[in-house]
Amino acid sequence: MQIIRGTTDFCLSHKSVVTIGKFDGIHLGHQKLFERVLAQKEKGLSAVIFTFNPAPEAFFSGKEIKELMSREEKLAAFEKMGIDVLIEFPLNKETAATEPAYFVREYLTNKLKAAVVIAGTDISFGNKGAGNAALLREMAGECGYRVEIIEKVRVGDKEVSSTLIRETVRKGDMKNTALLLGSPYPVCGVVAHGKQLGRKLGMPTVNLLPGHEKLLPPNGVYYSDVWFDGKCYPAISNVGYKPTVSDEKVIGVETYLYDFTEEIYGSGIIVELLEHKRAEMKFDGVAALKAQMQKDIAEGAVYHGIGKNPEQGA
Repeated sequence: MQIIRGTTDFCLSHKSVVTIGKFDGIHLGHQKLFERVLAQKEKGLSAVIFTFNPAPEAFFSGKEIKELMSREEKLAAFEKMGIDVLIEFPLNKETAATEPAYFVREYLTNKLKAAVVIAGTDISFGNKGAGNAALLREMAGECGYRVEIIEKVRVGDKEVSSTLIRETVRKGDMKNTALLLGSPYPVCGVVAHGKQLGRKLGMPTVNLLPGHEKLLPPNGVYYSDVWFDGKCYPAISNVGYKPTVSDEKVIGVETYLYDFTEEIYGSGIIVELLEHKRAEMKFDGVAALKAQMQKDIAEGAVYHGIGKNPEQGA
């Protein structure tokens, strides 16, 4: 996948299908767009995703916006699905003032040679976000592209959007998050060294330290799955600051994998958070922490169907 970042000086050599957006989370609505993009790729067009850097919401508010996916997670997902070119268009005072019609002629038509433009009904671009689906349709004949506007996907009585998914993540509602995304909420990263307290307590764990831009659910314990080396392992994870054993204000995701003994420091893994179990707690010492960890792990085994509920007896 070709990545064009930090410049407005680019030009493709052949015709393309282009979709425009932030694509945070790659939820069910985004997936519908990408299905149409990849269908056009099958007809010989280059598949292009056009995004803005920084995201418009962050640029115009001047605030850091927590995202459902880190840049690295997005890049991996786009490459896996077969995108040919990713444009990370620089958003600054000058480019934000681009007139929408100029944006269509200069970037979509001249530089990207768009034969097909695919967008959602809420598409916006150009000065004051005045560029929209109506303008794309209006300019299609003049610029020689075909436009497809994709209706919003609904789950129940709600339209699927990144904003809605951020709300469910912030509530720790991982079941509804998975419904809106079409898969469990992932936290990706490289396994980092921790204090190894879990190992000393006989319950070794792996640690991820997500970037500050990654939106995490409320601190607490979650049932989870871990993907490593193409395999899925049942697990249980703690999101938080480990208040019993550390005063450091670095949030992490610490995970216990069932029946797993490999040393994987420095390896890339994906932790999928499936369901909230309990809130984060501070214990009166390591002994109390160990007892609660043992209880959490036992209940996690029942959740995953690999253990027996103690109340059912032997």
